[in-house]
Amino acid sequence: MSSLTAIISARLEAVAGIDPELRPSTKPQFGHYQTNVALRLAKAEGAQPRAVAERVVRQAELDEYCEPLEIAGPGFINIRIKAGALAQVANRLLAGENAGLDPDPSPKRVVIDYSSPNVAKQMHVGHLRSTIIGDCFTRVLRAIGHTVIPQNHIGDWGRQFGMLVEQIIAEGLDVAALDLAEAEALYKRANQHLNDSAEFAEQARQRVVALQAGDGQTRAIWQQLIDVSLAGFNATYQRMGVLLSDADLAGESSYNEDLAVVADDLESRGIAVTDGGALVVFTANSDTPAIIRNSQGGFGYTCTDLAAIRHRVGDLAANRLIYVVGAPQAFHFEQVFAVARIAGYLPADVAAEHVGFGQVLGADGKKFSTREGTAVTLNSLLDEAGLHAAPEVALAAIKYADLSSGLQKDYAFDAERMVATTGDTGPYLQYAHARIDGILRRAAADQLEYGEVTRLDEAAEQNVALLLSRFSQTVYQVAETLQPHRLCGYLYELAQAFSVFYEHCPVLRSEGEIRASRLALCRATQLVLAKGLYLLGIEALTKM
Repeated sequence: MSSLTAIISARLEAVAGIDPELRPSTKPQFGHYQTNVALRLAKAEGAQPRAVAERVVRQAELDEYCEPLEIAGPGFINIRIKAGALAQVANRLLAGENAGLDPDPSPKRVVIDYSSPNVAKQMHVGHLRSTIIGDCFTRVLRAIGHTVIPQNHIGDWGRQFGMLVEQIIAEGLDVAALDLAEAEALYKRANQHLNDSAEFAEQARQRVVALQAGDGQTRAIWQQLIDVSLAGFNATYQRMGVLLSDADLAGESSYNEDLAVVADDLESRGIAVTDGGALVVFTANSDTPAIIRNSQGGFGYTCTDLAAIRHRVGDLAANRLIYVVGAPQAFHFEQVFAVARIAGYLPADVAAEHVGFGQVLGADGKKFSTREGTAVTLNSLLDEAGLHAAPEVALAAIKYADLSSGLQKDYAFDAERMVATTGDTGPYLQYAHARIDGILRRAAADQLEYGEVTRLDEAAEQNVALLLSRFSQTVYQVAETLQPHRLCGYLYELAQAFSVFYEHCPVLRSEGEIRASRLALCRATQLVLAKGLYLLGIEALTKM
């Protein structure tokens, strides 16, 4: 369902030849939208702004949707959408499915790389944002018809597994009996052992060789470590209400056999060269080369990510790649994408985007860490929020706080503030949905029927309907820009507008057609709030 704003904007742009840049009016008497397109055109044409505005108004032919356009001041154009047009939008929403979200006419295959915890380590505060943001992108893109392929690029390979397996053998541990917290404690003991004993360090190094060579005992213990870790990861994912499952796993180990292939391909084509004993690629965007294989013969993250791109574009047929990884990794992905473009692994028609994000800070605005200076576990954050609210409300608070600020910004984790049911919070949106559900339940109990929106006489009613018409456009903007705060801001504005409507326009206490129309408007708002909350990964509650 195309938004009325988009239709009006397109008509004006067709006449003016430039984006009208519609802006919501600051005061009701100016209509619903304003544009300064005539002033900008007049400057370019050397003409009188009001004369240009009159021409635009005459040629736009918006009578179907708008009241007669008004010219104000030096040449501003005020736009007021007809109540009937707003009612039609609400009724199409009521009659359709998916809260009025039509499929994208150009659907894509999108790979989203997110969460990516490390085996034998609990997920920490840094994984909170990647998991929540990636889950939101998955939901939004799927909602408008794209095929989304999540990739949970877990850290399941590398030198650390040599010391882990060796420590397990030294202690005679039954790995299957461990939980993830115990596996992390094992990791710390192994690391300390490595630092304290040169003999153990050598044994660990040999164990890495055995792992890479496919030694049966080593591989079996390695797999047990992965299984224990996945059980812990999945318990947290279930607790967080995210869509990730084992079907989305694509860890570092899955690209082992491709690393030498990538290195040989880049070297044979002269893209990679030997420098200081390492195989590197020099790119135009940096004086620092991308290291494909180090001087000891080891492959690093750059080579692994290049192999992943080849797989995702070649085997998964993706034409959009999204990486939800912390902002400090910006340079790494800039290099990886540059090398992949040079090598042809990333064709010009395939988009690759790194969505970096800021840190989660403590309520005092300082870096979040334990008294020991280590990273805070993700589950401990969920526990803290759960002290202040029911689990589904606490989760709404966390997700909304994460998504409603610009992703690149740091934000403070203040559980008490985040769970408030007033103000710009996730629980406030849940409360708004529950409030509407209560209205509709009381109407049903009194056998009050409604069908369509037929009357929008009051400004508060029109404002709700106008916002409903913007839902589809907002979701498409999030899909394009990967900025979920746009959806958060929209839903908050809709919830506020509904509150004003409910205060000024009696619903159950009104009569006849007006009551039926207002009940229909309530139902349309509920549908959009429910869908919007789902896209954020938040449960739409019916009672609070």
